[in-house]
Amino acid sequence: MDFDLSEEQRLLKDSVDRLMADRYDFESRQRYAKEPEGWSRALWSAYAELGLLALPFDEAHGGFGGGPVETMTIMEAFGRSLALEPYLATVILGGGLLQHGGSEEQKSTYLPQVASGDLRLAFAHTERQSRYDLFNVGTTAQRDGSSFILNGQKSVVLHGDTADKILVTARVAGSRRDRDGIGLFLVDANAPGVSRRGYPTQDGQRAAEVTLESVRVDAGSVIGNPEGALPVVEKVTDIAIAALAAEAIGAMDEMLKLTVDYLKTRKQFNATIGSFQVLQHRSSEMFIALEQGRSMAMFAAMMAQEQNPEERRKAISAAKVQIGRSGRFVGQQAIQLHGGVGMTMEYKVGHLFKRVTMIDALFGDADHHLSKLAETGGLIAA
Repeated sequence: MDFDLSEEQRLLKDSVDRLMADRYDFESRQRYAKEPEGWSRALWSAYAELGLLALPFDEAHGGFGGGPVETMTIMEAFGRSLALEPYLATVILGGGLLQHGGSEEQKSTYLPQVASGDLRLAFAHTERQSRYDLFNVGTTAQRDGSSFILNGQKSVVLHGDTADKILVTARVAGSRRDRDGIGLFLVDANAPGVSRRGYPTQDGQRAAEVTLESVRVDAGSVIGNPEGALPVVEKVTDIAIAALAAEAIGAMDEMLKLTVDYLKTRKQFNATIGSFQVLQHRSSEMFIALEQGRSMAMFAAMMAQEQNPEERRKAISAAKVQIGRSGRFVGQQAIQLHGGVGMTMEYKVGHLFKRVTMIDALFGDADHHLSKLAETGGLIAA
């Protein structure tokens, strides 16, 4: 199998790497985090100008028809730079739900606005009791003529505090843990009955608690089948996990680079600590863990568009397990080899470890996905 990038993909990689190197050093990131929305609108505009916001969408909807490999290239660069902008929330999750579940009218209306940077989206799915189960939905959507009335609460809505519209899962029929009866609704973030409480997360990103009180949604804002949205939600979540795996690889790669540079400059007993064989072994083990994770991130990217949901889910779970394990190992070693400085807020490596840890928790940690993989008989049947 050929893993080399095409000419267009190499140009994309060079462009993204150059943008992040020029405008997203660690000091700049700290400034962006202090802006009112917790991220840089100027960088968001730069992403739009470079075509990053339009990349995954069809040309008919203002996009460039890119696939998981292009997304992986972008997310790796974002992982190395610890980008704060709502790319995952708006383009991968929100845009993905519209692209894979929306009507032609909805896609033609909203996706060009996402591609131009004028519309920001968020995906509200998690509830206090749901943990990692996408089908555990207590928020209700009651029919009222041709409209729906939404009531409920959503937690940890990524960048929900700055989104213009929020895609909300709500139960139209069935009990709280039924897989059927779940609808997906596009809600105006400033609609009557919608309240949001934003806050920073441990990795410097933003999230919000969203409360819906008698929020009216018309029929034109229902995404797909109002009682059968779960398959689309699961598919887009798998695509998002593949993107997060690539971001984690970027962060791990940067942690390894910073650690090796530190070992080459820090001196003890009149010698650089990188000359000590035991520390060379440690950095070699970090490299092995990184490459194991990279292989599974590439596998996840290849399988993200798999039409068989069972095969896709097994591949994504396997990647999540390895990314979680590799991320923890690389992060722990990076912190330990840096000593006290690795834990300071002024140094990048600790922030990278925080982001990798949060990626492990998003949409199910390594232990959760290992259990799911075991239930299905493993990635490769015995």
